[in-house]
Amino acid sequence: MALTACALNCSLAPSGARASSTDAMIGVLRESFAKHDVTVGDPVRLADFNIKPGVSSDEGEGDDWPHIREQVLAADILVFGTPIWMGQASSVAKRALERMDAFLGETDDAGRMPSYGKVAVAAIVGNEDGAHCASSQIFQSLNDTGWTIPAVAACYWVGEAMGSVDFKDLEHRPRKVSETAKMVASNAAHLAGLLKQSPYPG
Repeated sequence: MALTACALNCSLAPSGARASSTDAMIGVLRESFAKHDVTVGDPVRLADFNIKPGVSSDEGEGDDWPHIREQVLAADILVFGTPIWMGQASSVAKRALERMDAFLGETDDAGRMPSYGKVAVAAIVGNEDGAHCASSQIFQSLNDTGWTIPAVAACYWVGEAMGSVDFKDLEHRPRKVSETAKMVASNAAHLAGLLKQSPYPG
């Protein structure tokens, strides 16, 4: 069964400002997803858009979130990518999670949120500790808003604290990152396929 994935890049920098290690990690997952017939779209760099603060699906004139929301919900899998800043998921990531809070009030007749039956995984990078903190923030928020989290759902890399080498600049990809990406993609594709065939009853 062919599946699709939407990738969100929650870097603080807009496209063109600098190369993105978050994009690089999403790329690692894209390679592994391809082996399971999952098509991962080009990452949506959230910093390129005007995503207004709030907890609704549309915060009015000039809000770019409604279009992004459509892309997210059109896919079977969400790849939620974020850098680590100050030991946490980025402020851009938190803005996106806050906007998904609207799902709580957008249930169908069976009480299912728009994200029900869809799977979410994380791609996390940084030059400091915080990958576990970031994944716990992301997964708790996504699960609260209806996403299904598979086993081994985060692929991450953290370099030396205060270090100068970013993930995108590594000469060789760490073996553990590649192994983890394969497991994340395999589990997410398997679970998304099952949920597509047999949705939650509500």
